[in-house]
Amino acid sequence: MTYANPQLLIDGQWCDAADGKTMAIVNPANGLEIGRLAHASIVDLDRALAAAQKGFDIWRKTPAVERSAIMRRAAVLLRERSGAIAALMTQEQGKPLAEAKGETMMSAEVIEFFAEEARRVYGRIVPARNLTTQQQVLKEPVGPVAAFTPWNFPINQIVRKMGAALATGCSILVKAPEETPASPAELIRVFVDAGVPAGVVGLVYGDPAEISSYLIAHPVIRKITFTGSTPVGKQLAAMAGLHMKRATMELGGHAPVIVAEDADVELAARSAGAAKFRNAGQVCISPTRFLVHSSLKDSFAAAMVKQVQRLKVGNGMDDGTTMGPLANPRRVTAMAQFTEDAVRRGATVAAGGERIGTTGNFFAPTVLMDVPLDAMVFNDEPFGPMAAIRTFDTLDEAIAESNRLPFGLASYAFTGSLKSAHQIAQNLQVGMLWINQPAMAWPEMPFGGVKDSGYGSEGGIEALEAYLNTKSVSIACV
Repeated sequence: MTYANPQLLIDGQWCDAADGKTMAIVNPANGLEIGRLAHASIVDLDRALAAAQKGFDIWRKTPAVERSAIMRRAAVLLRERSGAIAALMTQEQGKPLAEAKGETMMSAEVIEFFAEEARRVYGRIVPARNLTTQQQVLKEPVGPVAAFTPWNFPINQIVRKMGAALATGCSILVKAPEETPASPAELIRVFVDAGVPAGVVGLVYGDPAEISSYLIAHPVIRKITFTGSTPVGKQLAAMAGLHMKRATMELGGHAPVIVAEDADVELAARSAGAAKFRNAGQVCISPTRFLVHSSLKDSFAAAMVKQVQRLKVGNGMDDGTTMGPLANPRRVTAMAQFTEDAVRRGATVAAGGERIGTTGNFFAPTVLMDVPLDAMVFNDEPFGPMAAIRTFDTLDEAIAESNRLPFGLASYAFTGSLKSAHQIAQNLQVGMLWINQPAMAWPEMPFGGVKDSGYGSEGGIEALEAYLNTKSVSIACV
């Protein structure tokens, strides 16, 4: 699929911005412009909002079995087009083609999961205290939804929101990432081609602050859903609260990895290493703070360095590439700052630690040893290919460090002891925990965090609740 200039989707029609404004799209592997993106104005947003209301009025009255069938058709189309869509994603985001294809195929599974759940959005009958009365609890769609999504997983982050919204009968207006717009546009296209009525799904791009402030405050929008940084998420949540809008927030993390004294070191390095350098570490659930029992320090560090040495860094479109560039130059600068700060405070670089070349946003996969607690990388989310290692002597010490930061999204642990696994599961303050395995974010499992990592879920049946209003109905049979 040739990279085309992405357009807006308003009322079922693909269109340019009303004023013709565009913005550049850049390939992070070489810094070259590969296309121009339609930049929405307030005029475009007003049209999109009117369409979303019209779409909601249609979709909420569409039987669940019909909504489910349309969503299933969309999943089929997404699989058929996955190769072409993955190529677009790699060009604009940088991740290796195999990872882009995997994200696209998993997104089809997400659609299918929510298509199934669309047929099971049940209310209930509550036994009445008076037998001449019938008491019902009804579940109704909350209304048009505004979704704000990031560039690191251009399709997956949208499809989780779209799946839950469409399954429950809501319309959805997506503000997709300006850095990676073409693959989201093709995701939206499969729903249009599958038969979703005009207005039920919409797509805009533009100035993020302008769009979010306008959509959240607008009376048409009844719910917002956001994936991104904690500072921005707090701002949007505050806006939503001001206007009494329902919100789901999937925010930043700083995932700890506990490698206990009885852990399988090779398994820990292989699993956590694969998760760490996936998408060049630009993953909200990426393992970052590696807490390793002091007796395993040398063996684990050696195993991690071997994992890094196996990686082939390059253009995601090239055969054999296993780690692509960072998404933008800001991330390269940040990685250099994290490394410099850690070394200045006493850490040592076991692997990587520097930019690769001068073309594109490439930074070597990095392993830092003996990282002090006051280093930036142990307090601020690096969001890049950097593993920071420090040791512990007792499991209680590792758990305390895991819980020290205000983040609580994902975590990992490796242990051969059921007792230790139970202790970790009971005491870590996180929304997700994987033990003796890499992250497996299956659509049927809840996906979300606690503390400053947000609230609500974007996976499992729990994801549906935020898109539903509960209505209590009592009927006296006279």
